[in-house]
Amino acid sequence: MSEPAKILLVDDEPGMLRYIRTLLEVDDYKVETASTGEEALQHVEKGMVPDLVLLDVLMPGIDGLETLERLRRMKPGIKVVMLSCVNDARKVVQAMRLGAHDYLTKPFQKAELDAVIDQCLGQGKQAFTGEVEEVGEDVFFIAASPAMRKIRSQAALVANVDIPVLLLGESGTGKEVLARLVHKLSPRAHRTFLKVNCAAVPADLLESELFGYEQGAFTGATHAKPGKFEICNKGTILLDEIGEMPPQLQAKLLHVLQDGQFSRLGSRSVVKSDVRILAATNIDIPEALATKRLREDLYYRLNAFTLHLPPLRERKEEIPILLKQFMSRMAERYARPPLPLSPSLLQACQDHPWPGNLRELNNFLKRYLILGDENLAVSELQPRNDGTGGASGEASSKTAKGAGGLKSLARNAKDGAEAEAITRALEQTNWNRKQAATILQISYKALLYKIRQYGIAETKSHHKLSAGA
Repeated sequence: MSEPAKILLVDDEPGMLRYIRTLLEVDDYKVETASTGEEALQHVEKGMVPDLVLLDVLMPGIDGLETLERLRRMKPGIKVVMLSCVNDARKVVQAMRLGAHDYLTKPFQKAELDAVIDQCLGQGKQAFTGEVEEVGEDVFFIAASPAMRKIRSQAALVANVDIPVLLLGESGTGKEVLARLVHKLSPRAHRTFLKVNCAAVPADLLESELFGYEQGAFTGATHAKPGKFEICNKGTILLDEIGEMPPQLQAKLLHVLQDGQFSRLGSRSVVKSDVRILAATNIDIPEALATKRLREDLYYRLNAFTLHLPPLRERKEEIPILLKQFMSRMAERYARPPLPLSPSLLQACQDHPWPGNLRELNNFLKRYLILGDENLAVSELQPRNDGTGGASGEASSKTAKGAGGLKSLARNAKDGAEAEAITRALEQTNWNRKQAATILQISYKALLYKIRQYGIAETKSHHKLSAGA
């Protein structure tokens, strides 16, 4: 049998110390106790290497947060769970930023303590070392890399604190999946989860979509209609592409975050809103703040805590697991037998940079499943003579017309030619990206990705653009 885990229990209340120690020793954990932060630090300084520290937040002398910070400096890999009789969101967020693995509010049941210990020590269902976690209808989350395991741990902790969370990452990295995971792990899990794509809804309709309207509020408003915030009351709402929300609407959203209330279009009455807000974006935050594209006050409201998803190229150890999951699920969906994932195919996937991240990987595997030609699939991922990668992602799979034709340019010319075609389309539409995407016959998100990829920027003086490959 393996040696029992060592737990350092730190609490200044003798009764709570005895109670928790009893709960732990029932399960044969080896328990050391300390009644102050100083005493806990001395235990570790003298050579104790606990598998887990249960640390009270409010203590005389060195409080729990300072003790946590010092413990993490002494032993960067140490696992710490904070204990508190008050569910203070600010202290929870501060503890997370200092490296706490979880947070328990006293009094708690033994089952709650067991679940947290299992998660931290890797003994239960909450410990993910490559397993697939189902988070919705055919939506799954994988944490097979150190970076993603850390994100999963942070998501589990922040899920229990009712604060806004900002999800950052490149397009296709899985921000919506992470949002669904936060919702699933939160007390609101049995309530509604809604996603609103701020880039997909025209700016003049987005306000009524989010906040609803009264009869007669505008031409065509023949009856009152509730918005997403009313429909999603007590639940979680994901505002995707928050950077595309018009500034005047950002101001109204700020009031919802501050006051928890809003008014429908055409109404003077106030609607109370109890909604957990998650926001996702792939924009350059400092640039968006500098250009006033994103309101600074809204950003700081949304940024109570940030989860930053790394691109797929930085977590390539997850690619084989993702391929197997995508293959089995798509084979079932399309009623086809799953195709083998040979070593050469896996190696080609490992070597590919995947600029479109999970979305590109999913589309690649879908093509492989439908065409059934492994050689064609592998060749698709090989670098081209012009230095570009193989055909991948949504943009390269669409037929392009106008502005020179994106498909032929991507196939036969260098990146500069593609950037020039996008620039001409943007000039032609006076920087209207939705119209430019229509001309180029690519998706709006694909165009945004290309604009960032080539550094295409609108000048402040007039609608002329500069492009760089």
